[in-house]
Amino acid sequence: MEPFDTKHRRREPVREDPPSPVDRGPLGGHSLPEEDRFDMALRPATLDEFVGQEKLKKNLHVFMQAAKARKEPLDHCLFCAPPGLGKTTLANIIAREMGVNLKQTSGPILERVGDLAAILTNLSENDIFFIDEIHRLNHSVEEALYPALENCSLDIIIGQGPSAKTICLPLKRFTLVGATTRAGLLTGPLRDRFGIVSHLDYYEAQELAQIIERSSRLLNVPVEPDAAIEIARRSRGTPRIANRLLRRVRDFAEVQGTGRVTADITRTALSALEVDEKGLDSIDRKILTAIIEKFSGGPVGIETIAVSVSEEPETVEDVYEPYLIKAGFLARTPRGRVVTPAAYVQVGKKPPAGSKTSELF
Repeated sequence: MEPFDTKHRRREPVREDPPSPVDRGPLGGHSLPEEDRFDMALRPATLDEFVGQEKLKKNLHVFMQAAKARKEPLDHCLFCAPPGLGKTTLANIIAREMGVNLKQTSGPILERVGDLAAILTNLSENDIFFIDEIHRLNHSVEEALYPALENCSLDIIIGQGPSAKTICLPLKRFTLVGATTRAGLLTGPLRDRFGIVSHLDYYEAQELAQIIERSSRLLNVPVEPDAAIEIARRSRGTPRIANRLLRRVRDFAEVQGTGRVTADITRTALSALEVDEKGLDSIDRKILTAIIEKFSGGPVGIETIAVSVSEEPETVEDVYEPYLIKAGFLARTPRGRVVTPAAYVQVGKKPPAGSKTSELF
């Protein structure tokens, strides 16, 4: 464990639960990009407003009611899911429904034990401490977190060399909410310290249509039911993408239409955005095309795919690959990634007779 240097402490890695966008005026010093303001405004504030993930919602309701009845903090929670499915939103909802504060940070920001100590010692009783991308925690920070989760104490080292000594700081009871896009990278000791572990699933088109209709009311944008379904089908099962596409379609409706989002204007807008009927964008198609044209349909490694499309391997693996696998266009094999026959059809190619893909599928 590294020393706790109070003289050279780095920036405070805490982000408080932000105020509502309506409280952020041009003179308030808290201006945010338009996309961030919309994202915050569209987030549901309660479990009742949260669409989808019904089993998770029911379980969380029970867990929170039981914790409040016992006047205890909620057990530590871990949410595993691809980006954009609502992990951060659920952390905010838990804090509101438990009636406590939320302190928010991310794994890469917590570089030293001193950073962790600065946060934990400032938590109030039963507060929620949310760590996004928790699988990217520094090893020493993770080890220092163990006694905090189990015994509400933090062991830190003061000084260096022979004069160094360890002190134990008592902490107030709190709930750690961790979010990760790659659960497999979590260490066993950390994962075992979460009492509530939940996996968020991709959303169905009907659920996304409900989210789009709710967002359209908040944005004061009239959206026809057929248009909402069309956007939902092309949103890759992800609410964040659905809301983003809704805002872009709204722009086309205001400039090229009457301001009302219709099915026709939606198809025109999504075609201009290069989002096809399956929700694939230009990068998705570039990945599939590269595997087909450059590597005969696979198998091929993720690093090679990333180089061929000029993306980072982590981006391909975390952002693009999960949906391509779910949609049935890509498969993982012991030898690497392989496209399916459906991928050939999707990018307008014909599977060659006797190809590796034909042999595997």
